[in-house]
Order: sequence, then structure tokens, then C-alpha cells
Amino acid sequence: MIKIISFNKQYSKDFYELNIEWLKTYFYVEPFDEEVLSKPELYIIDKGGHIFFAKLDNEIVGTVALMPTKADGVFELTKMAVSPNHRGYKIGQQLMQHCIDFAKQSQFKGLMLYSNTLLENAIYIYRKHGFIEIPVEANSPYKRSNIKMELKFL
Repeated sequence: MIKIISFNKQYSKDFYELNIEWLKTYFYVEPFDEEVLSKPELYIIDKGGHIFFAKLDNEIVGTVALMPTKADGVFELTKMAVSPNHRGYKIGQQLMQHCIDFAKQSQFKGLMLYSNTLLENAIYIYRKHGFIEIPVEANSPYKRSNIKMELKFL
């Protein structure tokens, strides 16, 4: 049974390692990634963001972050990664649903994310959860992203 837990400093290494592995598998690590992943408290937690972990027994098998954006009440769903040995068990979907539920309970105005259309399964899941495509701005923080999506709450 997967348990979703909130950030704890002891899991910072898991946050870094899961995301670096995912990036190296599917894309490459950009300088912005390295900086944020190596200092999650500074770049996410201390700025009002949130990090969640999927825990199976005593092992961290997945993670995701909600980072505040310049738009008031809108958070970026980012840094989602699942351990290679645990992919295909819908852990990413559980993490995403947790973020959506958390955002609604916290009365966020919405969530947004950046992705890449090569990740067809991920895009399908985002759409299934109500995210819609919006234009990617010219100065996107990620070179690898070619799609931006949002989920607005009432």
C-alpha cells in the first residue's frame, strides 16, 4: 500500500536521486534542474511550495513538488518521478491526485505544468485529470518542455 507523505529533510536525497534518474533516462539534466533538486528547501519549501513522497513500506518510491508561480494562487506541478522498479503501478497518478486534492483543500486557484509531447502516457494522464493545453511562453524555464498545461479550480 502506497502512503503519500509530506516533505521531511531526511528524504531530500531521495527527491534528488529519483528526479536525476528520471531526467537522465528520458532527457538530460539542465542546470536549473540540478540547482533546484540539490536544494529543495531553498527553492521549493522556503518559497511556500510543497514536496510529497510516495512511500512503500519503508522505501521512498516516488516524489512530486508543487512550486508557487508568479501567478497568485497558481502552483507548478513539477519534479514528479517514480523509481524505475515501481513504474507501471500508477504511483505517479496517486501522487498527482494527491496534489490536486491538496490544491483544492488549500484553495489554490489552479495548477500548471510543463512537459514534453514525447511523454505520451504522461500527457494522456494529465488530460484525464482535467489539465488543458495552454501556450508555452518564449522564456520557459525548461528547454526540454514543448507543452504547457493547466488545471483551474473554481
